[in-house]
Amino acid sequence: MENPNQPRSYRVVRNTSETQIELQLNIDGEGKSEIDTGVPFLDHMLDLFTRHGHFDLHIKANGDVEVDAHHTTEDVGICLGAALKEALGDKKGIRRYGNSFVPMDETLAQVVVDLSNRPHLEYRATLSQSTVGQFDTELVHEFFWKFALEARMNLHVLLHYGHNTHHQIEAMFKACARALDEATGMDPRVKGIPSTKGML
Repeated sequence: MENPNQPRSYRVVRNTSETQIELQLNIDGEGKSEIDTGVPFLDHMLDLFTRHGHFDLHIKANGDVEVDAHHTTEDVGICLGAALKEALGDKKGIRRYGNSFVPMDETLAQVVVDLSNRPHLEYRATLSQSTVGQFDTELVHEFFWKFALEARMNLHVLLHYGHNTHHQIEAMFKACARALDEATGMDPRVKGIPSTKGML
């Protein structure tokens, strides 16, 4: 098993004609964030994600937000997923699976994750409104899909009920963070890679 005192972290730099992103993720963090994507609502959700997952996350993004927030939201999801995958390394000793329910006033969300190296997103969420402030809420699906794809994880995002759109999205991000905190955690009972196949 890898040294448990060695932080699992990774830095991603991604530059395209649409976005320029620098992202650093430390799985074994303290919930510290320094996030500036140019999309305030996304910044808020990622700050909550960081705190509830007990990760450390630095993001600096410049994107074509004068067009809309699509490219920035999508590409931040790509970078965060890539950083998570690389920071996990060979995944020896991790729990692999995580599940979290998060209530947010009238809303209840659940996220279940398997760090399986088989990317899939199951997104069962009907949001009440198409926008929150200036943020297009269809981008929530786009973010989670690209995050799951690049992290190569099986991610189930389930919105059980609720009617306030901000609460709905916030509960999903918090539940995702808490499920990942569980799945990435080290279990001393796990010897080697947690799969009968011998690899993930």
